[in-house]
Amino acid sequence: MSATSDHYYLPNPSPWPLLASSGLFTLALGTVLTINDLGAGPWVLLVGAVIIGYMMTRWFGQVIGESEGEVYNAQVDMSFRMGMAWFIFSEVMFFAAFFGALFFERHFSVPWIAADHILWPGFQAMWPTSGPKGVAFTPMTPWGIPAINTLILLTSGATVTWAHWGLLKNNRAQLIVGLVLTILLGISFIAMQAHEYYMAYTHFGLTLKAGVYGATFFMLTGFHGLHVTIGTIMLIVMLIRSIKGHFRPDHHFAFEAVSWYWHFVDVVWLGLFIFVYWL
Repeated sequence: MSATSDHYYLPNPSPWPLLASSGLFTLALGTVLTINDLGAGPWVLLVGAVIIGYMMTRWFGQVIGESEGEVYNAQVDMSFRMGMAWFIFSEVMFFAAFFGALFFERHFSVPWIAADHILWPGFQAMWPTSGPKGVAFTPMTPWGIPAINTLILLTSGATVTWAHWGLLKNNRAQLIVGLVLTILLGISFIAMQAHEYYMAYTHFGLTLKAGVYGATFFMLTGFHGLHVTIGTIMLIVMLIRSIKGHFRPDHHFAFEAVSWYWHFVDVVWLGLFIFVYWL
């Protein structure tokens, strides 16, 4: 059903929500089986991932086709904006929970444990720490890879904004070059973080088993790295669409949504650099 200026848009019946539910169930089942080393867990996990990947490709492709076919009106565009805004808000709450856990551990849990000299004699309240188990590790410092990655992400925020300016000026070349630069910076960040993880595991003794510091470090930086990876994939899709001639100065919310997401990833990294690496 097409949207007009005086009618509320009602999408046609779609199989994609049902397929998405089936894929999520299969993925969750495969995860549980794999964690418990039961049956064909990895294969079930792979099937779930394939279903979700297929669903997302087809569903997003349908939305792109409808958008380029002028099916949507201003009311639909506003609903997309509200949906993306709420999604980013949910992501803010997601990371706020982990930052809150880090704050609670550093300022409450560790001092409380150190104060109990009966159960944990000799344990001192200091950060970073692996906890009373005393696993030896070398903490990560803010300089080196973290500082380089901070520069990379800040630069990528500038390049994606430059690409947006090109789109607003209907300068297709600036849009494409800006996206290419942002994608290359995103890939560089991911590669640098992968190297940092390798060094942490092989040289610094910092693993997920390194107590509370290791758990919070990999939880926060790992989920952020996942978000950078997802954002880079979305930027690649925007690049392909831009090369195909999609987007106009007055019709490009998909690009705006991805740029919002990328700026959110930048801001979260600044929090990680300060509270995880520096302080």
